[in-house]
Amino acid sequence: QVQLVESGGGSVQAGGSLRLSCAASGRTFSKYTMGWFRQAPGKEREFVARIRWMGDSTYYADSVKGRFTISRDNAKNTASLQMNSLKPEDTAVYYCAATSLLEPTTSTLYDYWGQGTQVTVSS
Repeated sequence: QVQLVESGGGSVQAGGSLRLSCAASGRTFSKYTMGWFRQAPGKEREFVARIRWMGDSTYYADSVKGRFTISRDNAKNTASLQMNSLKPEDTAVYYCAATSLLEPTTSTLYDYWGQGTQVTVSS
């Protein structure tokens, strides 16, 4: 079992930055691929980014590529999502998730989820 807790959400103006963190506890964090997803009101949950357990491979949704950076610190059992050049369409609840699979981008392939943190970007 892995417990995940997100933090760092908030409100920011367009063009601003936020850094989300995900603290993990439970089973060996370093063996899991970590992902970030988001869900806007009335929309399905969508993939944002993922990072493999060694941190050697990352992948981003086209909508955030070049603006968001995912990272992890296995020694501290944390994963982060640095979000720059934020746009109003980035407004959503952001979730971190963990999976024992290598490179999934589908939410159903993730086993553990945090409770989510709200990000609101105003124009």
